[in-house]
Amino acid sequence: MVSKTDDIPASVPSCNPVDLAREGETANGKDTSKTALKDPCACGNRGDTAVMNGDASHDQAEEADSKQDGNADADPAEDANEQEVIVIQDTGFTVKIQAPGTEPFDLQVSPQEMVQEIHQVLMDREDTCHRTCFSLQLDGNVLDNFAELKSIEGLQEGSLLKVVEEPYTVREARIHVRHIRDLLKSLDPSDAYNGVDCNSLSFLSVFTDGDLGDTGKRKKKGNELEQIDCTPPEHILPGSKERPLVPLQPQNKDWKPMQCLKVLTMSGWNPPPGNRKMHGDLMYLYIVTVEDRHVSITASTRGFYLNQSTTYVFNPKPANPSFLSHSLVELLSQISAAFKKNFTALQKKRVQRHPFERIATPFQVYSWTAPQIDHAMDCVRAEDAYTSRLGYEEHIPGQTRDWNEELQTTRELSRKNLPERLLRERAIFKVHSDFAAAAMRGAMAVIDGNVMAINPGEETRMQMFIWNNIFFSLGFDVRDHYRELGGDAAAHAAPTNDLNGVRAYSAVDVEGLYTLGTVVVDYRGYRVTAQSIIPGILEREQEQSVIYGSIDFGKTVVSHPKYLELLEKTSRPLKVQRHAVLNEKDTAVELCSSVECKGIIGNDGRHYILDLLRTFPPDLNYLPVEGEELAPESQKLGFPRQHRHRLACLRQELIEAFVEHRLKMLLFLLLVNWMHFNILCNIFTDPKSREVVLNACKAVGSISNTSFDIRFNPDIFSPGVRFSDDSTEDIQKQKQLLKDAAAFLVSCQVPSFVKDCLDHSSLPMDGATMTEGLHQRGINMRYLGTVLEFVDNMPAKAQLEHIYRIGIGELITRCAKHIFKTYLQGVELSALSAAVSHFLNCLLSSFLDAVAHLPADELVSRRKNRKRRNRVPGGGDNTAWASLTPSELWKNITSEAQSYYHFNLQCESVDQAVEKYGLQKITLLREISIKTGIQILIKEYNFDSRHKPAFTEEDILNIFPVVKHVNPKASDAFHFFQSGQAKVQQGFLKEGCELISEALNLFNNVYGAMHVEICACLRLLARLNYIMGDHPEALSNQQKAVLMSERVLGIEHPNTIQEYMHLALYCFANGQLSTALKLLYRARYLMLVVCGEDHPEMALLDSNIGLVLHGVMEYDLSLRFLENALAINSKYHGPRSLKVALSHHLVARVYESKAEFRSALQHEKEGYTIYKNQVGEAHEKTKESSEYLKYLTQQAVALQRTMNEIYKNGSNASIMPLKFTAPSMASVLEQLNIINGIIFIPLSQKDLENLKAEVQRRQLMQDSGKIEEQQGGQLELDDKLPVDD
Repeated sequence: MVSKTDDIPASVPSCNPVDLAREGETANGKDTSKTALKDPCACGNRGDTAVMNGDASHDQAEEADSKQDGNADADPAEDANEQEVIVIQDTGFTVKIQAPGTEPFDLQVSPQEMVQEIHQVLMDREDTCHRTCFSLQLDGNVLDNFAELKSIEGLQEGSLLKVVEEPYTVREARIHVRHIRDLLKSLDPSDAYNGVDCNSLSFLSVFTDGDLGDTGKRKKKGNELEQIDCTPPEHILPGSKERPLVPLQPQNKDWKPMQCLKVLTMSGWNPPPGNRKMHGDLMYLYIVTVEDRHVSITASTRGFYLNQSTTYVFNPKPANPSFLSHSLVELLSQISAAFKKNFTALQKKRVQRHPFERIATPFQVYSWTAPQIDHAMDCVRAEDAYTSRLGYEEHIPGQTRDWNEELQTTRELSRKNLPERLLRERAIFKVHSDFAAAAMRGAMAVIDGNVMAINPGEETRMQMFIWNNIFFSLGFDVRDHYRELGGDAAAHAAPTNDLNGVRAYSAVDVEGLYTLGTVVVDYRGYRVTAQSIIPGILEREQEQSVIYGSIDFGKTVVSHPKYLELLEKTSRPLKVQRHAVLNEKDTAVELCSSVECKGIIGNDGRHYILDLLRTFPPDLNYLPVEGEELAPESQKLGFPRQHRHRLACLRQELIEAFVEHRLKMLLFLLLVNWMHFNILCNIFTDPKSREVVLNACKAVGSISNTSFDIRFNPDIFSPGVRFSDDSTEDIQKQKQLLKDAAAFLVSCQVPSFVKDCLDHSSLPMDGATMTEGLHQRGINMRYLGTVLEFVDNMPAKAQLEHIYRIGIGELITRCAKHIFKTYLQGVELSALSAAVSHFLNCLLSSFLDAVAHLPADELVSRRKNRKRRNRVPGGGDNTAWASLTPSELWKNITSEAQSYYHFNLQCESVDQAVEKYGLQKITLLREISIKTGIQILIKEYNFDSRHKPAFTEEDILNIFPVVKHVNPKASDAFHFFQSGQAKVQQGFLKEGCELISEALNLFNNVYGAMHVEICACLRLLARLNYIMGDHPEALSNQQKAVLMSERVLGIEHPNTIQEYMHLALYCFANGQLSTALKLLYRARYLMLVVCGEDHPEMALLDSNIGLVLHGVMEYDLSLRFLENALAINSKYHGPRSLKVALSHHLVARVYESKAEFRSALQHEKEGYTIYKNQVGEAHEKTKESSEYLKYLTQQAVALQRTMNEIYKNGSNASIMPLKFTAPSMASVLEQLNIINGIIFIPLSQKDLENLKAEVQRRQLMQDSGKIEEQQGGQLELDDKLPVDD
């Protein structure tokens, strides 16, 4: 009966054509809230903190709680939220569907769904997937595709909907062929390798032997213990130095192609001539079956039939028999037995795959490795390449999309209540992801030379392009615009600064203020900015258009009251101070942004702002200004430093942290002063108190004297901007504030990042996660050298070795990326793979004499090509790249490290770098490939050979764009998520669970089925399911989290590694031991590739592996992993840490199982000593350890007695049977829970009764609406309390 693929949520229905563009991607099966969660329950927080660690400051939790609790003073809007959610979850009902040639079946639908979503479900079902051109009819009436089900008269529980075949049009025939082609290649991974149509890779099913199933229990063949092969491949064992690349993408047996057809392509006889059009011919197809039969097919209004044409003779008359069929699949099944058999098998396999393996991701994810894939003939792909199709353009009336209109219209949608906000956020997200995909395609077309410039007469680097209603410009300094700011370096940095500005203004989301759709694409060494086009801007000169801001960096400045009013609303959240600057006539002009920010009213009457590159204030540490002294904290570290350009600005996260820091300072000052004056009267009436407040506000740099309000003037230190004389004092205050913020970055934020790494609350594994960690604290990557020096000078440097190593790797690959960018600009297209492989050889190969191979044919035709070749941006000498040598490249890397990061790299070759800093070449290869978009052939590379280079040009498969864009957020969903988290931490588990599953539902409504935030949500749900004892549900949710992480973040992203570990734990709890081991081995392999063995997280992973192996009685193997974990824990947590004590205990348990009691005693004694010193003799852990020591001693004594008996009496000895206990699964699971931070606290009967009484009391108070805000201790609802250690 089951109709829809489980758990794929629907988009919010809307009749906006924008939404329908690529709805097919998430519509494979839709189910808004009906099947989302069988036992909805979770505790939520952001993915980067451990669940339930209670760190979230209590006040935030209280605040979130009071809003959601429906207290007397609760926010009415929030209260309404609760009501609205109920409205959204209308109960579903069941309808019957009758399709031609199949039995009627039941389909669960929801009243919000559109008729079109039922179409999508039918096009995905195994037995109806080959139909595309049909209508649904109820009692003979055709249903409107865009109508919501609830609006259809007479549609109710049990109604029968008939699928009625409709006549084809050219458009419908093309859609049909495209759909059949998609079905034929539904298991083919080549789109994922090629980074096309939002496909991406997932390998989880290889390790779980397909789907883990709803119950989480697969059929066991006999006793599972007997058939587990526990030995991992050699390269996964602790201490192995081998780092193979091939296992990164294990072969999926499902991907072996099942050939249904040899060729399916458009015929050369297209389009039909006029006389045939009048017979209903729409187009002709040419097909070669597996049996090698060549046929020509006509698509007509009535369906598909064989005609009598051949390759060279056109005869459109129907063949005999013509096999007229409404669907191409039905026709092909009649003429080819192999097609019929293989197509049926293929569809069976397709629907068996987990839906998350096949749904499109919202943004394209690229793989940096791929196997050699056969290039098959594909008519649809060929057609797409030569028409400027984007998304599903031909499915939308009006062909090319007006991106600007779509982006702005979605922003204007109403947002008064929850359903409206969801609709709006869904539409914004959809248009953004479509726009990002279109901009990326366009940028590649521009650089590949497929787009005509709008100013073709100009030099190539100055050219601009318009394609598909998007404006493209290159990141070069055109017309010396940035000359004073750093030329090309500034022009390269400006687009990312601008994007950050767009991101900030979009997040504030002020009604009536519009930003441009902006995407920054780095491709083949060029930076391309893609922007939506303001209506009418191309018809006017810029001077006439700009009515606010300046087009010449402040020489001439204009302002506009409407812009000031709109920008004033953004000034508080963005901390921008309203200020006056002088124009060329020396009159003061009011601004509420930087001078570069331009205001233009489009022909559509909307107020646009653009050029937001100075939204945030300048970073004085990298902006030397004559006559200005920085704070001593900055000077001590050698700041200010010269930077490549003068656009270095502080990050928004830093501004937020700085303001928060100042608020704490203010409160501290007020507290000290009040204690000093002993003022207990009203602060605002008493003059003395008022003076205290005034002084405190002054001291922290607030712009208001009566309240705390810190804002920055972004124009301070901008060259060319002048201020009036009467604002001198204010300007001085602002300068001081900027110096303080710069000092705050180096004196507070850098040390706090390092401290977080030291206490393991931040655990970066690779360059990307380290960058994220720094950015979260507002530290720009140009401070990487400063951070590394800080780590290097720490007394606890040994415990930060992993951070230092990841940081050095990141620094080297970033320097290499800077060099690679200019290197690639001088390479013409035909030599691209040779140039990239040569660069990688110089960077990573031990072969010192890397010589580039110029393609021979190119050398012959160089003279002829001379004229045309210079049209590629950059032009010039196209073989200069070939002269690069390894020593020259590494010299450039060290000088780049010095000049950009002010860090002294002490290595002259890759081998020195590997030796000195403990780096891995495979890790460096991964980092540089991801940063530059290179895709390489997956095979084993011999980096260390001194006789031949590691890479040849055949190893470079592709070069992808690296894309930066705005990520629109689902705000309501996020609030529910946070409130749910707060609830759980306060002890209201049930309410917390409901809020979290509601958040999941809302996330699905906005983002569709695939998104990073949904991944975090699922992980937390799984964790809570597990804590509450529902292991199968935990398994099901965690499986989704793993699949989603692989698909949206990448198969070896650190987050994916974590998800694999969680899934292994839940598999073990479900009794799937061999799967748990496979998953842990996979996680270990990925971690070895990403960061190597020497990382604190490896200790946790190895403890998990060791415990599972102990459980399946593989003691020797178990010891290898557990002893490695012990060594890593001792290194990174210090030999006296409780983690080390636990490691000793785990090792002791394995030795006990091996009956090696002496070693067991030795380890347990170590653990006991640590417990005694750290938590005291009375602590239960110390007591447990002491008991275990006694038990081990008894066992050792018994063993010794037996041995003595044997020596004395020989074979006549009467031997007492010794107890060698294999560990029980329950005890192994208990230890697994402990090391993974899940501890269950058993409660006595009395505690339980008290708890129940307390819960009932709270319930009564809540019901009567009198719940107190100050809730006491954290009480949970389960008889076992989960706590995170």
